[in-house]
Order: sequence, then structure tokens, then C-alpha cells
Amino acid sequence: MVQMSLPRNLWLAPPGSPALKNGDVHVWRVRLDQPPPIRETLSTLLDPDEKQRATSFCFPKDREHFSVARGALREVLSRYLHISAKRIQFTPNEYGKPSVSGQTSENRLRFNLSHSHGVALYALTGCGAIGVDIELIREEVAGLLIAKGCFSPIELSKLRALPRDLQTTAFFRCWTRKEAYIKARGEGLSHPLDQFVVSLAPGEPASLLHTANDPTEASEWSLRDVDPYPNYVAAIAVRSQAPTLHHWKLFDED
Repeated sequence: MVQMSLPRNLWLAPPGSPALKNGDVHVWRVRLDQPPPIRETLSTLLDPDEKQRATSFCFPKDREHFSVARGALREVLSRYLHISAKRIQFTPNEYGKPSVSGQTSENRLRFNLSHSHGVALYALTGCGAIGVDIELIREEVAGLLIAKGCFSPIELSKLRALPRDLQTTAFFRCWTRKEAYIKARGEGLSHPLDQFVVSLAPGEPASLLHTANDPTEASEWSLRDVDPYPNYVAAIAVRSQAPTLHHWKLFDED
């Protein structure tokens, strides 16, 4: 596994027209709790299907978060595609992973998104398949029973060997790395989570260590942790050799 080149987390205001150079990965963070003017502006960018999906949520906060997340995705993508955010159309693959419609394979912008408890991350690149996952660290869901159903035997053994006070963060590091990888592959949970191994020990670099079906596949992927906000963990997987990561924030934040 080749490690992604990553400076210290510096979430910067983006340039007016960001450009993905060869080997770049751009990561954007967005808080989904936005003031009404921003929420209203972003909601106007949604297509009819997205607006219908927003109304399907029972609680107003969930509807607002969905609208902000989708509107922000359109706003981010429009900066790279140089078209109106409203005109962007998406085509899902057979497992539901979306891509921008109408792109040629020679000049394809690849992206992935993830959100958790009021925060969203978007990862974009032109250099290979990409996946991102973010999670809020919650001790109540980091139990070994959950890990036993989702982790490989090697990962579960390593998790159990850690001191109790380190297991929760290690659980979420492992979980986000695995989710990022399967999302990058575009197969969702149809790809068995126990058929590949990622690193998880504190201080150990994020790595795809082994895949069951193809022993050479791990060398094709770069995997890296991202720290978007306190008490959250995230990871990015990209099928490329040692890309360079850039951190952007969509809205002004402290």
C-alpha cells in the first residue's frame, strides 16, 4: 500500500476556480447546520428527484441536512465542471454510487461523499476510483459484537488486543478505512467486509494490507485518514499511486 502524501490538516478557503492537477485529491468539508439564507440558496439547486427525497425525511432537521448536503455537492462540483450547479445530472451505477452524467472517460471527474451527524465530506479526483467515509466517534456503537460482524478475523484480533481505552477510536479508524475502500470500488456492501484487511492500531499508518481475491490489489490503492473536526474520524481511498491531498472548506468557519 502506497501512502498518500498529506500535509498537516489545513482546511483552507478554496480558490475561486479550483483545478485538479495530475495526482491531486481535493477534500471538502461542510457543516450541514447552516443559516437560513445558505440553506435556502442551496435548496434551489436541487433537481425534482432530490427535492422529493428531501420531503421523505420525517424530521425537519434531517430534511435540512439532506438539502444542504446535496446542494453543497452541486456547488462544489460546479466549480470544477464550470457549469451551473442546477444543470448537473447524476447517473448511479448498479450499486447506487453516483457519477456526473455525460463525462468522457478521458476527462472524468470522480467524486464521492459521506456525511455523519451534521458534517459532510466530499472527495474529488481525476486520477482513479475514490471513496470517502466519515463517522462521529460514539462509544456505544463501537462494540466488539458489531466489529465481529464487519471486520476480518485479523482486524478483530488486533482490536481485541488493544487497551480498552484505545478500542473505540481504533474501531472507527478501521470502519472508515474499510467503508472508504468499498465505496471507492463502487460495489457497496455487496463486497464482503471480512474479505480484506486494513490497519487499525494507534499510530499505524492507514493501509490496505490484504485482499482475499487478489493478493496484488492492495498495492494499487492509497489510503489515508482525514481529521475533519474534533470527535470525528474519516478516511479516503483512491486507486492511484501516492496522490497529493488538499483540504478545502466550502463556507467560512472558525
